Amino acid sequence: MFSATQSSKSEFLDKARQAREERKGYKERERAATLIQALVRRFLCRCRLQKQIRKEVDDFFQDVGTTKRNALSIFKIARKLLFIFCQDDKMRFEKLCRSILGSMEVENEPKVWYVSLALSKDLTIPWIKQIKDVLWVSCQFLKKLKPDILQDNKLVTLYLTMLVTFTDTSNWKIVRGKGEALRPALTRICENIMGHLNQKGFYSILQILLTNGLARSRPSLTKGTLTAIFTLALRPVIAAHFSENLLRSLLIHIMSVPAVVSHINTITPECMTTIQTHDLLRKFILFLSREEQCVDICVCLEGSHTLCLLGNLIHLGFLNEKVLEEEANHFVKDLTDMLAYCQRYVSQKKSNLTHWHPVLGWFSQTVDYGLNESMPLVTKQLQYLWGVPVIRTLFSDVLSKKLEIQEPTPPPQPQATTSQNNLPVKSLFKRAFQKSASVRNILKPVGGRRVDSVEVQKVCSICVLYQTALTTLTQIRLQILTGLTYLDDLLPKLWAFICELGPQGGLKLFTECLNNDTEESKQLLAMLMLFCDCSRHLITILDDIEVYEEQISFKTEELVTISSFLNTFVYKMVWDGILENAKGEKLDLFHSVHGWLMVLYERDCRRRFSPDDNWLRKDLKPSLLFQELEKGKRRAQLLLQYIPHVIPHKNDGYDQLRRLPVNSIKGVIRVKFVNDLGVDEAGIDQDGVFKEFLEEIIKKVFNPALNLFKTTSGNERLYPSPTSYIHENHLQLFEFVGKMLGKAMYEGIVVDVPFASFFLSQVMGHHHSTFYSSIDELPSLDSEFYKNLTSIKRYDGDVSDLGLTLSYDEDVMGQLVCHELIPGGKTMLVTNENKISYIHLMAHFRMHTQIKEQTAAFIRGFRSIINPEWLHMFSTPEVQRLVSGDNAEIDLDDLKKHTVYYGGFHSSHRVIIWLWDILSSDFTAEERAMFLKVSTTLYLCHDTGDTLGSVLRGFFTIRKKEPGGRLPTSSTCFNLLKLPNYSKKSILRDKLRYAISMNTGFELS
Repeated sequence: MFSATQSSKSEFLDKARQAREERKGYKERERAATLIQALVRRFLCRCRLQKQIRKEVDDFFQDVGTTKRNALSIFKIARKLLFIFCQDDKMRFEKLCRSILGSMEVENEPKVWYVSLALSKDLTIPWIKQIKDVLWVSCQFLKKLKPDILQDNKLVTLYLTMLVTFTDTSNWKIVRGKGEALRPALTRICENIMGHLNQKGFYSILQILLTNGLARSRPSLTKGTLTAIFTLALRPVIAAHFSENLLRSLLIHIMSVPAVVSHINTITPECMTTIQTHDLLRKFILFLSREEQCVDICVCLEGSHTLCLLGNLIHLGFLNEKVLEEEANHFVKDLTDMLAYCQRYVSQKKSNLTHWHPVLGWFSQTVDYGLNESMPLVTKQLQYLWGVPVIRTLFSDVLSKKLEIQEPTPPPQPQATTSQNNLPVKSLFKRAFQKSASVRNILKPVGGRRVDSVEVQKVCSICVLYQTALTTLTQIRLQILTGLTYLDDLLPKLWAFICELGPQGGLKLFTECLNNDTEESKQLLAMLMLFCDCSRHLITILDDIEVYEEQISFKTEELVTISSFLNTFVYKMVWDGILENAKGEKLDLFHSVHGWLMVLYERDCRRRFSPDDNWLRKDLKPSLLFQELEKGKRRAQLLLQYIPHVIPHKNDGYDQLRRLPVNSIKGVIRVKFVNDLGVDEAGIDQDGVFKEFLEEIIKKVFNPALNLFKTTSGNERLYPSPTSYIHENHLQLFEFVGKMLGKAMYEGIVVDVPFASFFLSQVMGHHHSTFYSSIDELPSLDSEFYKNLTSIKRYDGDVSDLGLTLSYDEDVMGQLVCHELIPGGKTMLVTNENKISYIHLMAHFRMHTQIKEQTAAFIRGFRSIINPEWLHMFSTPEVQRLVSGDNAEIDLDDLKKHTVYYGGFHSSHRVIIWLWDILSSDFTAEERAMFLKVSTTLYLCHDTGDTLGSVLRGFFTIRKKEPGGRLPTSSTCFNLLKLPNYSKKSILRDKLRYAISMNTGFELS
């Protein structure tokens, strides 16, 4: 057969291969059919069996109400149910649980008690396995139930009762009386059951149940339910004698539930008693005091839940003052470590890697948004940390210091300018009577306390805790600062504590710490930083009456000492080059100290409390400063940027500053005046005519009758009129006025325009500063309104009785207009809770919102000429003096010294002697000022430390002219007075007085 061709052979092999494959496929199909048949038969058999068992179970529970079932029958039916159990059997399982619990309630029938099977020699092990399975299935159901749903709530109660009943023998009837001997053995069975549940994840189940029931604005767990959960959570820990492993589980799963301590304290105070009985807080504190264990807890929880644990621990500390006092050091360390862990993930801004947290701000770990609803309660728990009881306990060493002595000390020698000179007499009497029995020492650096003492270390660590809280809990920072400043004596006593540190007291110690990188130095600087942050916050929220008259917290003499300390500290950080390379904690320290310093400086500028030279650095040589500025040295630039007030003014400093290169303004303006007769006035404009033109324009636009600007009540200072819109192009006018004023300032022309300080603050951009407070500036607008507004803060009764709303009613050209301070404000009453917000909103509305557009237009024009950075070195009062000069008396002796005579005149000429005598003896101060103006266009002098002569660019010239009967004339461009050779002193006096009063005769030449 193999004699066929090659193709026949291939066909034969193919057919043979196909035949084999067909036989193989047939066998596989036959085997698959057999397997499928077996699976189907098994499935059908299982279904029949399950159906049969379920019928047995249903029949069993259907008859349960008519006859008492013994424990064995329940055990058997339970074994069958657990054998075929699935999610569809939850109703049957519920009935099983009720049947088991029912058996445990029967009196005097041991055979009915389900637990009695544990004593059967043959059934002990199967019974233990069965109860473990039943309890774990109960846990699985608890995991999925929602306590806020009524039906689910009932099931929660059922399954929790199962767990409570079979994890402790206390309610078992079998151990009563003669059965007491069985208790140890049965207790070990319960411990075995709890150990099994713990291995399966029992605490995770309780955590989910607590979170579902408590992580909401209103808890859905009842007193019984919460008591059961907490009892179950404690049982394994107590049984294990508070082992570290179970304490860890308790902290991670139970104490990290949002505000669980708050709910326990409110809903079930009995459980709080249990916590105190077992001294749990102390055990938690000591467990977390080991750094590796604290880090482990934080890593397991991550940020959101670490914060919840923190809140619960703080709340427990608040409720257990004795433990807090005894374990203060460990408690502070634990909280600091946990806050520091969270701080690592706090971000300053939004990014793709950050999430928003209502307490931490932008956070680079995953945020559990399901906790947001409970965050108000967590925040309330955190607030206990800066509440009075906890602060008193933690800062007990600081607060125990006595600041008062029984016998008054002699008053200090008065200085040229002190805060006492500015205080009303009635205020001084009030303060004298308030503290007639005891007078407080003025706190100054004295030194003497060792920094390595236990007391100092404790206070430093507490300050580190609160400073860490400020930088971590970014969204409630103001709440923390407000809490820390609530006690009037904390900050002065902390300052007293700082004054005692080191051998010489305070400053030297802290400047040395700047150059050290030790842990001790960091803690000392954290203390200073906390003091500065809190003090700045306090002074910002106090009004002038509270600072200067009532002198809350700090006496004004102490503010002088503090400001001197801060001024020196900041100066050394800048001038010694520390700020140039500062980053992280040192940079934060600088901003804290500098912020407190500038708040004091701004307050002092507004109303003096310090001596004249308090802010100056006498060891700073201006010549060296300006040499370094010209060389571009960084420290000189930083000094000018941050603390320009330390530069002594009474020298050529600012004259040199003016000579620093700046961008010049393009274009020169030339002006020609026409006199009252319509004739061009003589003279060539070499800046003097332009000065007078500028003055005339500014005089007109700032006239309140034009209604572009209004004057404040009392001191009549100018600010934009809220009703300037009656002019069609009022915003363009404001922009033009801003440009003209900027031009005048740039050219060094002083104009008689007294601005309200709140308006100047906005021009300088101070209102964008974190140190700015609207209420502090309000007296510069309306002192009477300010007094009325702040009286609301001191109102002892219920503010809502006053009938005020969050709105402002204004009479606008005969019509009453209601302005809402916030949306819907006219329907919202002012209450004791929102009265502080009302005061600040009202101040902000009066000084900002009402004139927002006008101010913006003015600033736009002004800054088109004057770079705002040029003004950073000046305070608000100094800028006012740059605009309109100083109203100090004209120094005639200085003017004489800088006067040049020619054309026949000399210092001994009779006309010249008459002139100076008339100016000094016959003219009033106002007439002398007018004489200076018509001679030089200078009405008032710049208050930059320059003398009058130096302002006149080095000379004032008087030239003799003929004939002697004419009026004097001047060339203001050259500061030149042309004076006729009068024959009598009386003629000279009359001619001068006529010329300056009629504003004529001094025509420019």
